[in-house]
Amino acid sequence: MEKIFLGIDVGTNSVRVGAFDQQGKLRGKGEHPIRIWRPKPDYVEQSSEDIWRATCMATRSCLASEKIDPNAVRGISFDATCSLVALGEGFEPITVSPTARKTQNVIVWMDHRAIGQAEAINKTEHEVLRYVGGRISPEMEPPKLMWLKENLPDTWKKARRFMDLADYMVYRACENDARSLCTTVCKWTYLGHEGTSGRYRMDFFEQIGIPDLFDRQQVPSEAQPPGTPIGELTEAAAQELGLRQGVSIGVGIIDAHAGGIGSLGSLLDDAGLGENPFDYAIALIGGTSSCHMAVSQSPRFISGVWGPYYGAMIPGMWLNEGGQSATGSLIDLVIKNNSSYAGLAKAARAQGADIYAFLNSRIEKIKRERGLDIARNLHVLPYHHGNRSPRADPSAQGMVSGLTLSSTPDDVALWYYATLQAVAYGTRHIIEAMNGQGYSIKRIYLCGGQLKNELFIQEHADITGCEVIIPEEAEAVLLGAAILGTVASGEFSDVLQGMRSMCRVSRISHPDVSTSAFHQTKFEIFKQMYDFQKNILKTMGKIGVT
Repeated sequence: MEKIFLGIDVGTNSVRVGAFDQQGKLRGKGEHPIRIWRPKPDYVEQSSEDIWRATCMATRSCLASEKIDPNAVRGISFDATCSLVALGEGFEPITVSPTARKTQNVIVWMDHRAIGQAEAINKTEHEVLRYVGGRISPEMEPPKLMWLKENLPDTWKKARRFMDLADYMVYRACENDARSLCTTVCKWTYLGHEGTSGRYRMDFFEQIGIPDLFDRQQVPSEAQPPGTPIGELTEAAAQELGLRQGVSIGVGIIDAHAGGIGSLGSLLDDAGLGENPFDYAIALIGGTSSCHMAVSQSPRFISGVWGPYYGAMIPGMWLNEGGQSATGSLIDLVIKNNSSYAGLAKAARAQGADIYAFLNSRIEKIKRERGLDIARNLHVLPYHHGNRSPRADPSAQGMVSGLTLSSTPDDVALWYYATLQAVAYGTRHIIEAMNGQGYSIKRIYLCGGQLKNELFIQEHADITGCEVIIPEEAEAVLLGAAILGTVASGEFSDVLQGMRSMCRVSRISHPDVSTSAFHQTKFEIFKQMYDFQKNILKTMGKIGVT
């Protein structure tokens, strides 16, 4: 019987399941949406029970898609967004919401309710902040936990477990509350490089007022590397998922980090990159937001870039993680938030194309007529949900320059194009910060939803000056989770062997060097827009409002 390994990805909007063989070939796929609540501005919540139900539906759909025998499944692992799950007695959900609904027990990664708590943590200047890029983000767990203690004391009192979502998924599968080195190091300030297996700095949690977090084992004191075999699928979970009891379960990982594992494997056998090939590449995982993952043999401290995180993605290596908090979501906003959207969507359907391909074709037509001048006076600062890297400013906002009264379909296409460029300038800004601290990045290994967007790919190549590597398996995030499943099952001895065996390159997009001078000028304007915004805020801060 063939061997199948499942990668289960809990994203922001849906659960996706991929079934892979040991060569990394996708054999089946399933997907099911998950609910999101937004009870207030900057509040984003989900339900762990709803997520598990969606996981069961997506898994059954995956198996049915290609009539996969459930008995063929040998290993499973999970990746998920870095969202916070709150559980009470008996691991039952307890509320994290101002609505007091206990079903809403997940604070989603993008939730920014804890900006004030993040600022308070950063004022401590505690040593652990060196390992999160110098400043903690409201997207990480300590600020969210502080907010819960300060604003929902009953929830804090009743809580028996606080878990990262990937760890919760592993628990639901095998009833082992094993924490991942990835989730704890990246989002909880766990120091994976200290001691034999890492540790928390208790004085940090005392200083920020939540030392009781570790009472009653609400958060275990140890963590395990992703892919570590941690248990077997229980009878109850197997029945819900449509699988057999006893399948090996591997410690999980954050979704972007799974994408790094699923896309960087081909780098390992590239003799042309020398002894340390990881120094020359990042994995760019694009979706609602984007993450930029680079690893090194020794720690590199880069202001505004998360990390260095020991063992959080590639075993034994240090991870630096850049990111943009709004990319796919921003592109969608620009397309939909105008009076021409309905007509554009209708025209795209008439051509049998999605809206992105339709807009790309319009841009290519306009470029043939006018060249790069079409974007000369259109500038976007894509900080609509703050800046994660390298400015580490969650209060930053979006800006545009070049607005007119015209709102034709071509105008929408041009603003869409300017936004794609802005996202790519953001990637260039992150790469420059990384290269200033020891990296020499010249390749971008792309994965995620933007793989379907040729204009996005080429703009990233042209603007960064890097080669953009397109993987053979488009579902690199699912593949990365499945690789952890192979390690858990014993199919491969470690994550690196799984990456070598299951990752391959499809093609490479090369930069058009003739555009370099144009993009250098626009990139300088991109950086100046942020400086101008801070100037505005400073000036307006001098004016009292009654």
